Amino acid sequence: MRVLPIRYTDDVNALTRFYRALGLELGPVSRPGGWLELPGDGGVLAIHRSTAEDVGRCELAFEADEPLEDVAERLRAAGFEPEPPVDEAFGHSLRVQDPDGVWVQVNLYDRPLYT
Repeated sequence: MRVLPIRYTDDVNALTRFYRALGLELGPVSRPGGWLELPGDGGVLAIHRSTAEDVGRCELAFEADEPLEDVAERLRAAGFEPEPPVDEAFGHSLRVQDPDGVWVQVNLYDRPLYT
């Protein structure tokens, strides 16, 4: 599983320029351009176009390399109840609250859908 923080913004281009200036590379970009990934040596930062109320928010997400049903089973066995997986434009995702009540997203990407 890969750590994938998601940074929400209303100006994808400006944020992309900033993080590329820090040294991140341009990775996969959605066809509409509202989602892109900036890989670095230690992980990936995702940038997601969003509404003004979410600008500046950062969400902890993970990219799964196994079926989300398997992830959900492990979470339930450990006492955490995830929301059911949902279809997304990029594949599937599920959300679950950590012990502090913070929502965490786990994504299973179907890369041909958006790259």
